[in-house]
Amino acid sequence: MVTAGLKDGPVKASRGITLVPDTTLDAVMDQAFDMMVLPGGLPGADYLDADPRIHEMLKRLNQQGKFTAAICAAPKVLAGAGLLQGRRATSYPGVLDNMDLPQVDVQLERVISDDRVITSRGPGTAMDFALELIEQLSGRETRDQVEQGLVR
Repeated sequence: MVTAGLKDGPVKASRGITLVPDTTLDAVMDQAFDMMVLPGGLPGADYLDADPRIHEMLKRLNQQGKFTAAICAAPKVLAGAGLLQGRRATSYPGVLDNMDLPQVDVQLERVISDDRVITSRGPGTAMDFALELIEQLSGRETRDQVEQGLVR
């Protein structure tokens, strides 16, 4: 797993938490990945959506049959990259609903996986989202092992 920031240095998240990415996006642009996961929150999702490098990586991974995933407000970035066309998706209430996306079937489910594109609603669905990511990458048995350790 690699965390990458849009630029060098710490990232201040929407709730005031400071995160220190492993590297920068520029440093990993040409690397191969099995999945790209976008964090939610605003204005962070807006910054991701405005960055053409993010769209480029998302499109490339999608064309390679790899996974792309986003939670909370970040599904708007998948929409901006054109990856939600003809798919079911979910997001934080109002995010996808307020966009003009006639080709996207916006649902209220906690997590939706549609043809290697995974979306989730928000902080309250983060555990379900994480378990779905594990299942997609490592299979149902691994997901069940991880989930068994959680008191749900």
